Amino acid sequence: MKLQRKNLLRATALGALAVSGALVLTACGSDDNSGATGGNGGKTSAASNIKCDDAKGQLPASGSSAQKNAMDLWAKNYMAGCSGVEINYKSSSSGEGIVAFNQGTVGFAGSDSALKPEEVADSKKICKGGQGINLPMVGGPIAIGFHLEGVDSLTLDAPTLAKIFDGKIKKWNDEAIAKLNTGAKLPDKPIQAFHRSEDSGTTQNLGKYLGAAAPSDWKYEAEKKWPAPGGQAASGSSGVAAQVKQVDGSIGYFELSYATSQSISTVDIDTGGSAPVKATSENASKAIAAAKIKGTGKDLALDLDYTTKAEGAYPIVLVTYEIVCDKGNKPETLSTVKSFLNYTAGDEGQKLLTEAGYAPIPAEINSKVRETVASLS
Repeated sequence: MKLQRKNLLRATALGALAVSGALVLTACGSDDNSGATGGNGGKTSAASNIKCDDAKGQLPASGSSAQKNAMDLWAKNYMAGCSGVEINYKSSSSGEGIVAFNQGTVGFAGSDSALKPEEVADSKKICKGGQGINLPMVGGPIAIGFHLEGVDSLTLDAPTLAKIFDGKIKKWNDEAIAKLNTGAKLPDKPIQAFHRSEDSGTTQNLGKYLGAAAPSDWKYEAEKKWPAPGGQAASGSSGVAAQVKQVDGSIGYFELSYATSQSISTVDIDTGGSAPVKATSENASKAIAAAKIKGTGKDLALDLDYTTKAEGAYPIVLVTYEIVCDKGNKPETLSTVKSFLNYTAGDEGQKLLTEAGYAPIPAEINSKVRETVASLS
């Protein structure tokens, strides 16, 4: 049964990219799926140990496409354990998720960047008596995917990546790339760099890495909107991944799960350590484990070290936050928000992340997330 369930989860993750727009999965309420029902005074699903509490009805949410594959798995499992509940997560972008949250149209939002001060100020209009806070829920590497016929392995460093995405390095056989890939047969072929077309936390996190690790070569502020001239744009991580998959000579950035599900080759990063580092969940976890909480009160925003040279630590990482009100959450969705996020931050929910190509949040930080979820009002 365990093997069967694991295969089902993997199949779900691999198929997730074929689904676009909103995720609307409705629990069938079968006795075979669940030992509990939502809105039943706190019964727990015998099949999965999901505590449904008083969860019921629809829970609209939107934002980060980085966590889409994780959210697909979480929603499917949660609704199988809590019948009568519908988790409707619209995968769009971090920027759109925060806008929706501050307009009061969703129960929570997903964002790959913590709320800015002005966004916190806006949230106070929705969070009556409180404000929006950041709960780190999903970690993982931002993979640099490439498609270059005849080349299966590629190493780049921060300065070279910065020049590629800024249009300063235009050919794959450029001397800077050749120096990092001794012995590789690099073609005299134009580089086609793809970036996100909409405001994106993934873009911002890549910008933070390039700005920190290659300050002489990446002069742009780390913003959600792609800052550099040139290149080609695509919508969402899925759109960028699809272009890289199709176009020979291309390079782009997206979460590892998109590379894994589409068998896209990824760049190893030369951090200046003893050996280049591969984009894996385990290596991303090594970098995220060094993160410090910079938020105050119930806000758990993290400070990531993008310049790490720690052995085996993959430096291009992001953390996706679930944005909620610390106080003043909507009464009609509060119980479901708490129940669902308690599941995603729980041992079972976090375990699924590795299977889907993500990295679990370090235990010390995650324990604070669970405490905060329990205190939401």
